[in-house]
Amino acid sequence: MPSGHRRRSTRRGSAGSRGRGRQRQTRPATPRQTEILTFVRDYTHKRGYSPTYDEIAAEFGISKVTVFEHLSILEERGLLSRDRHKARSLRLSSHLELPDERPSCLRLVGRIAAGAPIEAIEEPEVLDLEEVFTSRHEVFALEVKGDSMIDDNILDGDYVVVEGRTTPNNGETVVALLDDGEATLKRFYREKSRVRLQPANPKYQPIYTTSVRVQGVVIGVVRRTR
Repeated sequence: MPSGHRRRSTRRGSAGSRGRGRQRQTRPATPRQTEILTFVRDYTHKRGYSPTYDEIAAEFGISKVTVFEHLSILEERGLLSRDRHKARSLRLSSHLELPDERPSCLRLVGRIAAGAPIEAIEEPEVLDLEEVFTSRHEVFALEVKGDSMIDDNILDGDYVVVEGRTTPNNGETVVALLDDGEATLKRFYREKSRVRLQPANPKYQPIYTTSVRVQGVVIGVVRRTR
């Protein structure tokens, strides 16, 4: 086969490989991109049509040229589409994932005190559980089995949010691993020559030990209504 044909075949093959290796973008790359996409989404949901470039520029205190540059990048990444010859034509891509749409995010629409009316929030906010339980340590959840902590309002079937910290303060509720390999949820107290793991239910006796490994400290409780 002539060498020219081989070179053309090679070029076609490498172009195909690049196309197959390209992954579809689903999330904005910068905080500003996130803000713009979120604004476009909320504006469109509220009014039924998308904002203009001027309205986006006014919202963020930037120039119309800067808005155009941001939108061009977002369009190149496949996160939105637009009709350059039509006003208010911005459309978010169906595969776009915005931070406040994660399963861990809930709409915060008001504040309520027992016996008083709901205080509405004029602009609904987002309660991000990942931010509520943020920590410089690993954070994980465990399902509670048993009633030894009911006086601390930790019930059977609740989920405790645990910070992976191994040096608790006295009085903190910990996930403790005992010598026999059993893990237990108790309040932690250092005493003279031992550690006391204190239940929050008078039916149960404290556990005294000289050897315990703390696997984490409880920083929150999540309860699903039954």
